[in-house]
Amino acid sequence: MADDEKIEVSAQDARAGATPHVTRYVLAISLTLTVVALAALLIFYR
Repeated sequence: MADDEKIEVSAQDARAGATPHVTRYVLAISLTLTVVALAALLIFYR
């Protein structure tokens, strides 16, 4: 195969499967828990 040969693949085929939107929920929940934990530390250990 030559180096200048272009291969085109659809986004779904390149991912090799479905991508559920769980990541955004994990990020939101962990960010919320972190803010709550830091606020609790600030309040109780001031």
